[in-house]
Amino acid sequence: MNKDYFKIIIGITCALCAIFISSDAKAQTCRVTAGKTAGGSRTYLEVFEYDYVNEKPSFPGGDAELISFINSNRQYPEEAYKKGIQGRVTCAFVVNIDGSVSHISILKGVEQSLNKEAMRILGKMPEWIPGKHDGHNVPVRVIWSVPFRK
Repeated sequence: MNKDYFKIIIGITCALCAIFISSDAKAQTCRVTAGKTAGGSRTYLEVFEYDYVNEKPSFPGGDAELISFINSNRQYPEEAYKKGIQGRVTCAFVVNIDGSVSHISILKGVEQSLNKEAMRILGKMPEWIPGKHDGHNVPVRVIWSVPFRK
């Protein structure tokens, strides 16, 4: 093949590499349902995914304190306990730019009373240390499981 052909291919490859290397990586975001408008249309809040922010939001004192908070506030629903219903309720929530927690939802439930209890506990959490991206506080979606075991 022609030497000029290889020079063109190498030039294009170098140009593409320069473009990819110089472009800023974007943090991944998702939309969470924020409610409905007066007309009945759903509204959404765009938030950052936990794994894609520079500084992840954190519970005051860290994960060990979050586990302690859940364990000390969990009230196993009596009927579910008697029936031996147990499992992990996986929830999602948003840590807002001020550290407040909102938009709590069930991603994978176990049973209605356990699901409701998990949401109650997470709704009682104190303010978190907010997540940051590029030096700015940003809303971040966190996924956490609340265990229920006899």
